[in-house]
Order: sequence, then C-alpha cells, then structure tokens
Amino acid sequence: MELAVNSGQSAVNSQQSAIKKESPQSAVNSRQLRKKVHSRQSTVGNEERKKERKEQSNNCNTMATGFRNLTVYKKAFALAMEIYHLSKEFPKEELYSLTTQIRKSSRSVCSNIGEGYRKRQYEAHFVSKISDSDMENTETQVWLDFMLSCEYISKKSFDDFNNQSEEIGRLLNHMIQNPEKYK
Repeated sequence: MELAVNSGQSAVNSQQSAIKKESPQSAVNSRQLRKKVHSRQSTVGNEERKKERKEQSNNCNTMATGFRNLTVYKKAFALAMEIYHLSKEFPKEELYSLTTQIRKSSRSVCSNIGEGYRKRQYEAHFVSKISDSDMENTETQVWLDFMLSCEYISKKSFDDFNNQSEEIGRLLNHMIQNPEKYK
C-alpha cells in the first residue's frame, strides 16, 4: 500500500518537474492544447447552458407577463397613462406637487399589483401588496379631487377618471378577499 502511494506521489512529482523543465515553445503548445480542450468542453457546456437559459427565460416570460394579463393591471395601467398624458398640460408650478404626486400614485397601483402577483404563493404578502395598491388607488382619487377643484380637468373628465378608479378599486378588493384564486 505504502509503495503504491509513494509511487503515485513520485509520478506526480515527475510530472511537475517535467512541466517546469519544458521549453517555452512546449509550454505554449501545452497551453494551446488546454485551451482547445477547455473550448470544446465550454462549447458543449454553453449549448446546454443556452438550452437551460432559454427554458428559464420561457418560464420567466410566462411569470413576468402573468400580472400583465390581469384585467385590473390593464385597467390601472390605462388609467395611469391617461393621467400622465393629461398631466402634461398642468401648469409648471404644479410640477413638483400635484403633477408628480398623481403620476406616482397612479403608477404605484400597477407596480404593487406586479409585486404582489409575483409573491402570490405567500397569501399574506400578496394581500399586503394588493392592499398597498388599493391605498395608492385611493390616493389617486384624492389627487383627482384636487385636479377638479383647481379646474385642471372638467367634471366630465373627473367622472370618467373617478369611475375607472372605482372599478380598479373593486377589482383590487376582489383580489384581497379571494387571494386563493390568484395562486
């Protein structure tokens, strides 16, 4: 046994000394050979990794677009975009107050839906995020009240935006009351 271990050790030592003694040209050839072998292994590994990444990407795309298929998300996104385009017309003095606040709150409805949907397997987290979304939707309604009071929008536009927001609120409340339907 001891002889086999010693002979194995001496074989390793002789290989190491042979490597140390090799000429610069043979060292280059040795490196090139290792690169070729590694390259072939990498190519095979890269193809496998590409397949895995593609499968993961397909799964992620399904998950990532899942919340985008929700009716409540589509309606909230449409409302946020309408508010954005309308708010471009607001006076400049409102830029850092009403304009920014209503844009943030209306967009936050969508982002909280997306975040909650991604954590839907954890019921408490899902409900919490959807509740945050409902809270942001209510904040949007408050800013709509200010828009009307400041006469930046007509009563008709206000009613339209408010009705859309109310519908979004009903859909969000349905999600909060029925989280199991979204797993």
